[in-house]
Amino acid sequence: MSDDPAAVAAPQALPRKRERDVRLDFFRGLTMFIIFIAHADVNPWNSWIPARFGFSSGTELFVFCSGLASAIAFGSVFVKRGFGLGAARILLRLWQVYWAQIGVVLVVIGVMFAAESWFPGRGLNTDPLPDLLRDPATAIGALLTLRWLPGYLDILPMYLVILALIPVMMAAALLHRLLPVALSLGLYALAWGPGLTLTGNPWTGLGWFFNPFAWQLIFFTGFGFGMGWLKPPPLGDRAWMLVAGAILLVSLPLSFWGFHQLVPALAEARSAILPGNEKTDLHWLRYVHFLALAYLVLSLVEPHKARLTRGAALVVVKVGRQSLATFLVSLVAARIASLVFHLAGDGPLIALVINLAGLALVVLTAYCVAWFKSAPWSSRIEKPKPVQISQYRDEASERPAKVTQALFPAPRT
Repeated sequence: MSDDPAAVAAPQALPRKRERDVRLDFFRGLTMFIIFIAHADVNPWNSWIPARFGFSSGTELFVFCSGLASAIAFGSVFVKRGFGLGAARILLRLWQVYWAQIGVVLVVIGVMFAAESWFPGRGLNTDPLPDLLRDPATAIGALLTLRWLPGYLDILPMYLVILALIPVMMAAALLHRLLPVALSLGLYALAWGPGLTLTGNPWTGLGWFFNPFAWQLIFFTGFGFGMGWLKPPPLGDRAWMLVAGAILLVSLPLSFWGFHQLVPALAEARSAILPGNEKTDLHWLRYVHFLALAYLVLSLVEPHKARLTRGAALVVVKVGRQSLATFLVSLVAARIASLVFHLAGDGPLIALVINLAGLALVVLTAYCVAWFKSAPWSSRIEKPKPVQISQYRDEASERPAKVTQALFPAPRT
């Protein structure tokens, strides 16, 4: 790509029409399922999610896919329609995601209120209800200003801050296509150096669990691939696959709980390698592990990606295409599942029923939202034209003559 600012802003910088990548939707759909399983307390299935087998987790996948999808949805608007309309498109999305965050927190609070009233004294985990009841004025004000992020409800605020950085990165790209990369690395360094973060708890002063200034690195990695600022290595390259596989193999014994039980020293080694804030500030080992995992999986999927458009894979794709709605439902469903686990236990049969019910709800949400977005009520259905009364009178007056002519046809000359 040319370094000329005019070339970066030209409509030819991106294809005129970009086909939807089914792989992107498929992996976004998988992320929604993982989020539901991972956010339900004492869920036995949580022991088998991808995060248990390596340094990275489903969060990296969610943020990376969001960056790649944002390049397609928002970056193309900047390129084709100009900076002003691109920024306006970002503002609209910020408005939508902000109210989605407020709404999902209020719904979760409502669920916790109901659980506390229906099952008093059962020792249920009703977070964030205690903070709200102890100091409602501070809680509500902090909720609206995103200074109070209850546990497991802190991903969308991170996404909001990163979205707001897109116009900054697009403006930087007008000067040089690699300047956004430098800015992203600079923010990441500030997050790890001076500890740049935002307040996520007004009572303790703790920062956000997902520091947006660190996690923007993986978002803009995906965004950079989508915009063409970064060039990924060719899929299926044997050397790259060997390197990626080696990274995954090294992280496996340091991450999987089964190895930790057999060799406790492995758990100690992981703690020594990864500090306590390794997830909050996106440790570079998590970043490298995710890129290695993504490259290896995409290389293996590439020859068979046509299969993602049929069968059970198509269901996952449908979930990925309605990511915001299914994400919100997965968060609420996970809270309800947590309550059920605490009340009914976490046996294999109960776990099977609860998890399948939650995943089915996520799928049902995707199909319902897709149906509403299709606006079936706006399709044109041709209706028979109403017949005027005068038309009936004309036909009635002509009917006797037609009958007479049929019975007594005129003689041939």
